[in-house]
Amino acid sequence: MRSIRRGDTGPAVEEIRSILVTLELLETGGPEFDDATETAVRAFQQSRGLGVDGIVGTETWATLDGARWKLGARTLFHSVPTFLVGEDVRALQERLLEMGFDTGRADGIYGPRTARAVAQFQREVGLTPDGSCGPQTLKALRRLGRKVVGGRPNWLREAEAFRQSGSSLVGKTIVIDPGHGGAEDLGVVVPDGQLRWTEADLVFDIATRLEGRLAAAGMRVHLTRGPAPAQPMTGQERAALANSLGADLLISLHLDGNDHAAAEGVATYHYGTGNGATSTVGERLANLVQREVVVRTGMQDCRIHAKTWELLRLTRMPAVRVDLGYLTSPTDRERLIDPAFREQIVEAVLAAVQRMYYPVEADVPTGSIDVRQLRLALASRNS
Repeated sequence: MRSIRRGDTGPAVEEIRSILVTLELLETGGPEFDDATETAVRAFQQSRGLGVDGIVGTETWATLDGARWKLGARTLFHSVPTFLVGEDVRALQERLLEMGFDTGRADGIYGPRTARAVAQFQREVGLTPDGSCGPQTLKALRRLGRKVVGGRPNWLREAEAFRQSGSSLVGKTIVIDPGHGGAEDLGVVVPDGQLRWTEADLVFDIATRLEGRLAAAGMRVHLTRGPAPAQPMTGQERAALANSLGADLLISLHLDGNDHAAAEGVATYHYGTGNGATSTVGERLANLVQREVVVRTGMQDCRIHAKTWELLRLTRMPAVRVDLGYLTSPTDRERLIDPAFREQIVEAVLAAVQRMYYPVEADVPTGSIDVRQLRLALASRNS
C-alpha cells in the first residue's frame, strides 16, 4: 500500500482517524492527516513496538487494523491461507498461555498452533474441539482461572527447551540475516570522498565473518542473502526462510542513520509488544548481544528495545536485530569501516551466542569468554 502521512486527505485517512478515536488516541475523526493525527500515529507505533515515524505504511496499517478488534467482537478461527490477525487474537493467546495451553508466542496471529491450543482447551471443558473461539468458548475461558504458577508460561517453555539442548554450539542451527541488499536496497548510504559506504555492504561483510567463526565453533550457519540478491527481501520472507530451516536462533545485522551526526551507538531489538507480551528467550539473547558488543567495542550503549517488526514477530525461534552503530556518525563510521573493528563485533556476537546456551547458574561475566577457545574445543573434540 502507499504510505499515508501528514498532509494527505481522503477516505483512507478518515478510516485511520476513526481507529485512533476508538483507541482513545485522537479526539475526533475526519479526512485530513494533520499534526494531531501524526502525534496519535506516533503514540500508537510506540505502544505497539513499531518503528516510530508518524507514517502509516504497510506494517503500521496492519497493526492498526488488528487493534480495532476486541476479544469477543467476532468469532475466531484458523483461516487458510490468510490467518486472522488482531488484538483479540493476542488477548486470546495470552489467556490460554496463562491457563497452561501452548499457543507459542502471543503474536496476534490465529495460526494452527493457536487453533490446536483452543481445541485442547475445548476438549478439557467438554466443548466440541473445533479449534474456533466463539461465544461458548469465550464463556468457558472467562469462567476458569489460570493454571500455571511459578513464572510466565512461555518463559518456562522456552527456557526448558534451551536447557535440554545443552551448552555446546555443535550441531545447532543459526540464521544470520544481513539487512537490506541488492542495488535497490542499500540501506543507509554515506559518501566519503571518492568512496561510498553502504549499510548493505558493511553488514554483509560482518555476516560472512560471523558465518566463518560460528561454523568453526560447530554450528550450522545460513545467511538470508548473498552479496547482491536479485530482489529485496521483506521481513516476512526472511522469517519464513529461518522457519523453514528449523533454526535455533536468528540474528539480524543492521546499521542506523540519523540527520544528526552526533547520534551514535549500538541498540538491540527483540520481539515484544510493550504491554507484557514478549519472547523472553529472545529478550535474553538481546541483552547478551548488547552487553558483549558494548563491552568489547566501547560503543555507546543505546540499550535493548521490544519491537513487533515482522522479522521478530513471525520467527518461531529466538530472534534479535542488532543495529551496530550509526553510519552517519563520524565516530561510529570510522570504527565500522575498519576490518579489525568489525572482527571485534563478530567476537562479541559469538560470545553472546555461546552464553545463550550456558545455564543461568553457569553463566560468566560479560567480556570474559575467549572465543578462540570455542574453535579449539571443537578441534579437540573432532581429533
